Parts: sequence; structure tokens; C-alpha cells
Amino acid sequence: MKTWQSILLGIFLGIISTGIIFIISRQPSGEPIHLFPSPSPAPILVYITGAVKNPGVYSLPVSSRVQGLVDQAGGLIEGSDSTALNLAAVLSDGQKIVVPFTKTDIPETSAGAVSTAVPTQVSYPININTATQEELDLLPGIGASKAGDIVNYRDQKGPFNTIEDIQNVPGIGPGIFLKIKELISVK
Repeated sequence: MKTWQSILLGIFLGIISTGIIFIISRQPSGEPIHLFPSPSPAPILVYITGAVKNPGVYSLPVSSRVQGLVDQAGGLIEGSDSTALNLAAVLSDGQKIVVPFTKTDIPETSAGAVSTAVPTQVSYPININTATQEELDLLPGIGASKAGDIVNYRDQKGPFNTIEDIQNVPGIGPGIFLKIKELISVK
């Protein structure tokens, strides 16, 4: 009887093995899994102002450089100080880039003679509460006359509380303020 038991055990194990092989080797059922490509990183937003043709907020790819931002803003305008910028610097989201102005023109005196004075070098932003008339003269849209008016206003009325207060000086309106607002401070 042992032989019959061995034969039945062999048949039973054979059926179980066949069932396991059948389950493992059959096609999977259900919905296939669709893999999508990984999302590309969101572009960064950077604000550029100062001595560029089209200041504003620009959307750029991640790892963009300052040079690409300047190009997208239409390039530098005459009177810009490109040496003050690191054009190879990598930009980050939410960053603000100020392209400073430089004054290389030699000012003329009232009699029309050329002055030999060397232009003042200034770092931006200029503190309008402590700046000299010569430093204020370097701001775009501000000449010697308006720079003198700013100093006189400050001497008579006291220091400016906000940069917007410079519009209280006669001759400095919203148009000039927009040109200089990124280049001035009260601190």
C-alpha cells in the first residue's frame, strides 16, 4: 500500500506544481500602469530694473544667468554700468537685479565751458537723506538743478521719511520717480 500512497502523493504534488506554474506564467489582468515623464521644474521669476531697455518681471528657466535676463529685458541702455554686475551669476526665483547707472559725461558749466571735474563714483542705492548734490546729480533724470533742489528741500523740511517723499520736491514727479525709485533709499 505504500506504493499507492506514493503514487497518489506524486499525482497530488504534480497537480499543485502545475497549478502554481500556471498562475505564475499567465498574463496579468487589470489596467496597465502608464508611466509619465517626470515634470520639468517650474520656471523662475526674476525682477530686473535700472539701466535696461525693458525693466520688469521675467520668467526664465531654472539655472539661468544674469546675462540671459539682461538680454530678455532688451539689453543695457546707454549710461549703464555693466561692470557692476556679475553677468555669469546664476539667478534664483524671486530675485531682484538692479542694473546701476554710471555718469561718464563731463558736465558743462553754465558758460558752456567744459568742466575738468571727475564724475563722482557712487554705489546704489543712494541715501537721499545724506547724499551730496554731486551724488544726486548722477541719478537719471536729475540734473544739477534738481539735485540742488533736493538738497535745499531736505535742509528746509528735514529728512525724507520714504523714498516716495522725493516727489514733494518741485520738479520731481511720478515720471522721474519711476526712473530712480530702485536707485534711492532713505536708510
